[in-house]
Amino acid sequence: MSRIGRLPVIIPKGVTVTVSDDNTVTVKGPLGQLSQTLTGKISLKQENGEIIISRADDERQNVALHGLYRALIFNMVKGVTTGYEKALLVAGVGYKVIQQGKKIILNIGYSHPIEVEEPNGITFALASPTEIVVKGIDKELVGQTAANIKAARPVEPYHNYGIRYKTEKVVKKEGKTAGKK
Repeated sequence: MSRIGRLPVIIPKGVTVTVSDDNTVTVKGPLGQLSQTLTGKISLKQENGEIIISRADDERQNVALHGLYRALIFNMVKGVTTGYEKALLVAGVGYKVIQQGKKIILNIGYSHPIEVEEPNGITFALASPTEIVVKGIDKELVGQTAANIKAARPVEPYHNYGIRYKTEKVVKKEGKTAGKK
């Protein structure tokens, strides 16, 4: 039995979970609504304010999907109640970020500024001219949007210039040591 899949998902107050006939799970909460279609022989039961995910048999694919769908449903419940956010730091001489309406403009050492628009369900906030916070209810979309912004200027290992996650540890490489004995 999957260690993750057998854990129940607790439904907090203010959150409703519905399962349609085509195995689509819809989670509604104070921050919004998310849905996920289940495939395979996975079934859901709601009882006592919890969702219990079970599988029909021990086929390899069903075993893999059991824990996956439990994690996805847990992430949806957490997303509609508290939401997700990722913080990015922009480091470099003259690097800065400007917010204009629903887009951010990155001045990160290229000959032109890079504009990034907010996807549906995502909001950008600037804590400072060098810190971007990506917020939303969909964990996958928040992570992908943050990764796309980070990919605009990967961290350079000798000076640590570039865009990185706030919690990321970057190891600075030592430069050349010509002439030392």
